[in-house]
Amino acid sequence: MVTGGAGFIGSHLVDRLVSVGCDVTILDDLSNSTTEYIKDHLSRNRVDFVEGDVRDFETVESCMDGCSIVFHFAAQYDVRRSVSDPLYDFSINVKGMINILEAMRRRNVLNLVFASSGGTLYGLAEAIPTPETYPLQPISPYGAAKAASEMYISAYCACYGFCGVSLRYANIIGPRSSHGVIFDFYQKLKKDPKRLEILGDGNQRKSYMDVSECVDASIYVTEKAEKGFNVFNIGSEEWVTVNYIAKIVINELKLKDVQLSYTGGEQGWTGDVPLVLLDISKLKGLGWKPTMRIDEAIRKYVRWIVEKYGRI
Repeated sequence: MVTGGAGFIGSHLVDRLVSVGCDVTILDDLSNSTTEYIKDHLSRNRVDFVEGDVRDFETVESCMDGCSIVFHFAAQYDVRRSVSDPLYDFSINVKGMINILEAMRRRNVLNLVFASSGGTLYGLAEAIPTPETYPLQPISPYGAAKAASEMYISAYCACYGFCGVSLRYANIIGPRSSHGVIFDFYQKLKKDPKRLEILGDGNQRKSYMDVSECVDASIYVTEKAEKGFNVFNIGSEEWVTVNYIAKIVINELKLKDVQLSYTGGEQGWTGDVPLVLLDISKLKGLGWKPTMRIDEAIRKYVRWIVEKYGRI
């Protein structure tokens, strides 16, 4: 079962699971997606699709029939919205998590993989790169919800014999994504190709990872996971500034004389974590490491955006 399986990372994960012969049930409310990226699987009856909300316990439980593992990727993903409407964020990201866990317990499904977050969990970390052992210090309701979800997974593992894997992702980018700094830059430049507003001072420095490598790492870790609660940072060993990303985007769009402006401050918005670099020593110790450079991943993503939404 893949919650959020019609969305960005979720649909890529579904592709991979189907390609190796898995029977997949997708639960997605389509609030931030469509069936566009799973339509081939639907037309060939390769997946079962349920349009439903993780906040609806009966729907969640009904999807567990015949299930051996749950990949929980459904989420309210906008940090800024979590700040402006924390109750809404809680209802999806925490209540939804508890519904998944409790439905699993009742239907005796003991394996869970959770799409967590690196930067928003660790907050303003002093240890860079930040290891999994660093204290959780979220600075947004979104980060707090991810932390709470991990604690519930840990509790269910201890009480009910679950195998729970929490994947603390860096910033994942690539085809099918319609949010984040790169997509935001494209939209702004489409409106005005001569001016680009950058949130913050442009010196925020973060790690990014292509979605194909994210899925590779996620499945690799899942196969290696032991019984109990497992936590892994999933990211690259590179990090780049927002200013650097802006230059690549402008270059890929073949724009010239773009005037950059800044809203100012170290953070792009309330709850933004300005420095994110995850320590992936634990992941590498399992035998997996990323191979795609960040600039490569950014260019690949921009080219997909242009192909889908048009050149400026």
